[in-house]
Amino acid sequence: MKKRAKRELKEEEEEEKEEVLCCCEYVNRHGERSHVAACCCDCEDLDDACDRFLKRAPQKPESLSHVAAVVSDRIRVPWFWGGARKLDLSIVPPLVLLPGLLRLAALHFLLGVLVLTALPGLVLWYYFFTHRKKGRTLFFLSLALFSLAYMYYLFVSEVFPRGDVGEVELAAVSSGVVLTLLALVHTKRDPGVVRLDHRAVHSTVTYHSAAADGDSSLNGGTREAPMTAVHRMGPSAPDGLELEESGRRSWCSACRVVRPPRAGHCRICGVCVLRLDHHCVWINNCVGQANHRSFLLTLVSFLLTSLCGIGLVLRSVCPQQSVLTALLYCPGVYDRYRRGMQPQHGHQLKTVLFLEISISALCFTCAWYSSIVTGGLLHLLLVQVINISYNVTEREARAALREKTARSACWGLVVDTGVYSRGLWSNWSEFMSMRDKLKPPSPTDLV
Repeated sequence: MKKRAKRELKEEEEEEKEEVLCCCEYVNRHGERSHVAACCCDCEDLDDACDRFLKRAPQKPESLSHVAAVVSDRIRVPWFWGGARKLDLSIVPPLVLLPGLLRLAALHFLLGVLVLTALPGLVLWYYFFTHRKKGRTLFFLSLALFSLAYMYYLFVSEVFPRGDVGEVELAAVSSGVVLTLLALVHTKRDPGVVRLDHRAVHSTVTYHSAAADGDSSLNGGTREAPMTAVHRMGPSAPDGLELEESGRRSWCSACRVVRPPRAGHCRICGVCVLRLDHHCVWINNCVGQANHRSFLLTLVSFLLTSLCGIGLVLRSVCPQQSVLTALLYCPGVYDRYRRGMQPQHGHQLKTVLFLEISISALCFTCAWYSSIVTGGLLHLLLVQVINISYNVTEREARAALREKTARSACWGLVVDTGVYSRGLWSNWSEFMSMRDKLKPPSPTDLV
């Protein structure tokens, strides 16, 4: 009783400390109260690393990780409620690099080819680097949101004033951006986490299969869908997911909950999710039973908005060409930029011409960048549509391909496990209504 009373008293004291924090104060990783103005004070790890560097002495194996932890802990943003908030450093690179690289690519055709080829390569390298560590990062979400905001800013501030885009088209693009953001906010919510107090929450999924002789478990060719095959995915699981199912349910030792059929554990988020499809780094969240529909809506709305914006930009920059032709060949968009540097009728006219042509090249470069992003998301949307049509999740498809227990076609793009599929119409009907099937368990379902 005494220990419990002391623990409660300590928790009350900590809560009181948190309540009286001002906007610039925070509790550091050691549990001590600190201030954002003292971010450069009492940094023993950094002092030791600098001292060893100046003395040309070898660094300690853990010194760099300690310095990185201190820096990430002390970079804070003043906040009015609960003290200063920690700023994730992974959101900073897209804000700095994306505008600089796009403006660099707008200087010359060869620079554009180099930048637009290297940028996707850098993003993929960072994805595999973070994926190997199974850690969460806001880099991809920051890159996606800032790309959308920057493209929309250029469209409103540079393309629309040219007069080639009407108010109705501007309203359509603006509505698409708003719809994409609203769908993204809804997708960022709970994906359908298997809670400890709702450990048997499930949605009943059925599938049709050929009736076997003497099989009493069949009822009109329909039965409940247990995972009869045992899939065990250890450290090699895709996107940090673990699947261990045999029979109707399986026990997750990490979350200490009973997983319903088709639920899986995400090692990146550290939770079990109902009908887990995959962990999407672009939204920094899992895609599961509760948010899969909104995830698909986010993809569709973004792609439609992006395609519309690309077409309008190319029509404004290269009015003599069709949209598809202008994307591949827009004559003079870089040559006119170089001619703008030559003497004209007057100094003032030369400056105005230079600014107008550089903006045209920048808009053309941004159209190419948006096309690359749109192509990648079109592939993701195609995979999602195919998986939904066969009633298979991305996690189940990868596991079946690895275990060679599914039929695949089109170089693995189409995967049919034959377990949950009930036909195209029934599969899509189940997908559109699966969020509504989330229901609390009956007492007999509790384990």
